[in-house]
Amino acid sequence: MPITKSSRNEDLTKLTLEAKDIPKTADLPALMKLHRKTLVNTIKELKKTDPKVLDLTVHRLHEEAFQLFDCLDCGNCCRTISPAITYAEVDSMAKKLRIKPSELVTRHIHMDTDGDFVFNSAPCPFIGDDNYCSVYSARPKACREYPHTDRRKFYQILDLSLKNAEVCPVVYAVIKKMGI
Repeated sequence: MPITKSSRNEDLTKLTLEAKDIPKTADLPALMKLHRKTLVNTIKELKKTDPKVLDLTVHRLHEEAFQLFDCLDCGNCCRTISPAITYAEVDSMAKKLRIKPSELVTRHIHMDTDGDFVFNSAPCPFIGDDNYCSVYSARPKACREYPHTDRRKFYQILDLSLKNAEVCPVVYAVIKKMGI
């Protein structure tokens, strides 16, 4: 029987995540190489899915995943990617660090070609060896919301989520689980 939008939506509502579905961070590069084509096809199919069903499914899988996965055991996002940082966030981080915003920019931040503030290098200058963030209460919105699997209108970031699957074991597991 061919997969129709209706049957696809119904199938998504039945998915659940288990600990075995969430890979080790160190395994992500090999898994992405092995499954990239399947994940790309999954993203293409998810773009055809009812957005409400997609949100409900992704949000439920997100909740299940974070009952099983502790970001402090990973920290890969903080070690490999830099968030976009707003002027207000520069001010908040500087206040948290008890330094002037200009000092924070001089030491740790530059403006990229898109006109966004980003950290000068990875890993994030504020992540410790224990994966704790020294500016956690003032961290940028992009950090607070990562990996975005609990975001409304998830269909709008499906392509970004494919990139995030290279970094975050939870995103990889969620997309893989929703695979065709």
